Amino acid sequence: MTAFETEPGRLFIGGQWREAADGARTEVVDPSRGRVVTTVAEAGPADVDAAVRAAREAFDSGHWSGLSGRERGRILHRVAELIRENADELAELESLDVGKPITLCHAVDVTNAANDYEHYAALAFSLDGSTRDTPLNALAYTKREPLGVVAAITPFNFPLILAGSKLAPALAAGNTVVHKPADETPLSALYMAGLLQRAGVPDGVVNVVTGAGPVAGEALLRHTGIDKIAFTGSTAVGRHAASVAGENLKPVTMELGGNAAHLVFEDTDLEKAVGAVIKGFVFNTGQFCMGGPRLLVARPVYSTLLGILADAVPGVPVGDPRLPETVVGPMAGERHLRKVEEYVDLARKEGARIVCGGERLDLDGGYYYKPTVIADLADDSRVIQEEIFGPVLTVQPFDTEDEAVALANSTPYGLASGIQTGNLARAHRVADRLQAGIVWINDWAMLDPNVPFGGVKASGFGREYGPEGLAAYTRTKSVVVSLD
Repeated sequence: MTAFETEPGRLFIGGQWREAADGARTEVVDPSRGRVVTTVAEAGPADVDAAVRAAREAFDSGHWSGLSGRERGRILHRVAELIRENADELAELESLDVGKPITLCHAVDVTNAANDYEHYAALAFSLDGSTRDTPLNALAYTKREPLGVVAAITPFNFPLILAGSKLAPALAAGNTVVHKPADETPLSALYMAGLLQRAGVPDGVVNVVTGAGPVAGEALLRHTGIDKIAFTGSTAVGRHAASVAGENLKPVTMELGGNAAHLVFEDTDLEKAVGAVIKGFVFNTGQFCMGGPRLLVARPVYSTLLGILADAVPGVPVGDPRLPETVVGPMAGERHLRKVEEYVDLARKEGARIVCGGERLDLDGGYYYKPTVIADLADDSRVIQEEIFGPVLTVQPFDTEDEAVALANSTPYGLASGIQTGNLARAHRVADRLQAGIVWINDWAMLDPNVPFGGVKASGFGREYGPEGLAAYTRTKSVVVSLD
């Protein structure tokens, strides 16, 4: 029996499982076979309102916000333990729902989700303020308080990890949460609701509403009972969410699209660099905001590296995500697959050279696309400037360090970037000049809950992970006591 069969996909509101108010349900599709595997409740505005009211009641009761940080931390530590104890079920759900290779789900998604809760459990133990020196005859100090009810809206590509990156710090700080997962990938969010309850999180502190973004998501964004919005998704939807938040003067955290540049200098070890390059664009089938789809290569090694990629990329194992040897699974849905096809077709029309890939892979009716390398595109091409969000790599040469930096910074995005070099001084110098929230040197996707990430420019604002991630879910209150 698979994990989703143990809970019939109902909404989780106020500690209770319930159907949508109008009984509506929506299908969940296995992208590796293009088949419906189950249905889940499709929330409407009435359900969102019920979830927000449950979260507000739970916050106002003080059953969570009134606990000490140490007590909340103990419960969150238990959540991490339960994630590890139920790793097989969670990995199966994530693989089934998103099409991720099962090996990746175990090694990355489940592991990082557990680490998120463990990390913020530890930070909850030391949540503090400070005393402030003042010429007043007074004792002045600050304290950090929870914001209230948080709306957490998460995307389809990393459902488990990106839910944890929001829920864990929000809960550590004492907030309550209404979580709306992506309508395509709701299964791990529902499973986690049960684990959080088992760990001892009080009823109403975490609520999960599944449903369509334009309906349930919009109702959540606009609800007057929400005190903060934490959003991860596309830049277009993020702009709308930030606009709605601005109208209502709500604090927001926005982790949006990316189109990272990966710079390879001639002084690097090409054998090591190529592994990072391939990982940077095929990881999670390229459905990774912090992926590296734009490769910028020093001209002396440009042709050599293209030749290596032409030989190596077709050998990356693509196939059934349930097989342990699979590295690249299907796209998460038909519309994502069509989007990748449209960009590759556009590249062909613009005269690009398809070094390898460039077509669907016909396998079990799933949404597969071969890892693709494209060369000979102008920098102003839409294929380079826009976020493809699939296993596609564009390759451009550069002649100088200044040109490399200019090319890297030439898109509207600024979430991540990478540098391959054997020159330590160059590594730090170039990292300082790249417009990105995180820069990786001589590898890709090195992530840890203690290291913050987030975007600049069209990639959003605010930070997740690290102490900065916890601070985003608190407000500072100053207290000044007269000593007269």
